[in-house]
Amino acid sequence: MLERATRTIKTAGLLLAAYFVLNVVLRIALPHSLELDEAEQSFFSQYLLAGYGPQPPFYNWMQYAVVSVTGMSIGALIVPKNILLFLCYLFYGLAGREALKDQALAAVGMLALITLPQVSYMAQQDLTHTTALLFASALFLYGFFRTLDRPDIGSYLLLGLATGIGLISKYNFALMPAAALTAILPDAEWRRRALDWRMLAAIAVALVIVLPHAIWLRGNLAFASSDTLVKMAAGNEPAGIARAGKGFIAFVVAIIAFAALPVAIFAAAFRRDFVRALSAGNRWTGMMERMMLASLAGIVLIVLFTGSTTVRERWLDPFLLVLPIYFLAKMQAAGIDLSAGLRRLRPVLLVLMACVLIALGLRVVGAGLIGVYARPNVPMAALSREMTRQAEPALVIASDTYIGGNMRLQFPDVPVVIPDFPAPGISAYAEAKGPVLIVWRGKKTATAADAVMPERFSSALATADIAPQEIGSLSLPYYFGRQGDNFALGYAWVQPRANR
Repeated sequence: MLERATRTIKTAGLLLAAYFVLNVVLRIALPHSLELDEAEQSFFSQYLLAGYGPQPPFYNWMQYAVVSVTGMSIGALIVPKNILLFLCYLFYGLAGREALKDQALAAVGMLALITLPQVSYMAQQDLTHTTALLFASALFLYGFFRTLDRPDIGSYLLLGLATGIGLISKYNFALMPAAALTAILPDAEWRRRALDWRMLAAIAVALVIVLPHAIWLRGNLAFASSDTLVKMAAGNEPAGIARAGKGFIAFVVAIIAFAALPVAIFAAAFRRDFVRALSAGNRWTGMMERMMLASLAGIVLIVLFTGSTTVRERWLDPFLLVLPIYFLAKMQAAGIDLSAGLRRLRPVLLVLMACVLIALGLRVVGAGLIGVYARPNVPMAALSREMTRQAEPALVIASDTYIGGNMRLQFPDVPVVIPDFPAPGISAYAEAKGPVLIVWRGKKTATAADAVMPERFSSALATADIAPQEIGSLSLPYYFGRQGDNFALGYAWVQPRANR
């Protein structure tokens, strides 16, 4: 059955479609409290802007379009993400077909993306902008490989589309086109692809997609780069060889963490053939090697230039995504009979799919067993009901995007603002037509909400001439939690200026 399911990209795609439907069903079945990125998308989906902050806007634009059509719901947040992940696998399989020239092998390569934890588990757990990056990277690989093999105008336009989407998905994607260009320079025939007049059409498509955000970015560069620089910061570590060495070690560890599982699975499935294939190669494997090395060299330069001591595995997503295709291409180049290895590999891929689903469910329903809670364990629906027993708000003012996004899911027809977004000063307060609900998070370790507003929040409200009334607190048990483990919120009601 598994062999039949992986004979073509179409049949493997049907298997993947069923897998992602199960992911959607599972997430909808779990409590509807939002993950961090889900809450951010819920909040930002109220606005269509050229830029939203430290992350590029592609995913935000997509989410805004979906919510504008369907309205806010858990499905409006979950389904588009799973569609993007499905398309990531699909375009990856199509890229594999271009490089491997074998439909069945490409189908296995497509399913083998499940061996990359950053793709299979981490992206499914929460990450949104990374999901967009994975989609764009797979689309780019397909467009790039197709342009090398069949350089028609459609291939170039596809390459430009993928490049444009990638650049407004995650900023680190910018290394990918540069690495691809570097990878084809030694090959005379492929080098001519970069000098073809149709490359201008690809560049034009990418520019049209990127231009609105690029204009915004020009005036907001410090704001857009602040979050990334904080994550990469070296803290108080003095500059010099020690810090550079620490950053390089973090880079090597990130590569090992990213590649360890796929290497182990392919090695176990193909055994000696996998080791033999490491010394084999052809035109395609050489190009992929140069592409990965150029990308990783770019990361090293960034680490050294910024003085970073932190490199996260997901930063390597676009650059090492090609690994399963690369492994299969190496064994194909070695002339190895892959049938036995593929028979061993296919069941492992199915087991990994099941493991991802089980892990995603257990981290929520089993949280009380270990006392470590995921964000879906937070009783947001119950807290919202308790806060609004007396009245429904006309406006919600939240302390951050996590609280704001969850409040928007609970009250989809009520506008939600935070003190510094969409504009400083909470100007929407003056236009409220009814009671205003103010919500903030208590201390992380508290079992009861701190009824005193955070200073940053209270000063912003004072600037907006908002005098909170009826300040209170709520502390309710986590879903699937241990006795006594609660999540706390502080809240206050205030009448709008027109009613005062």
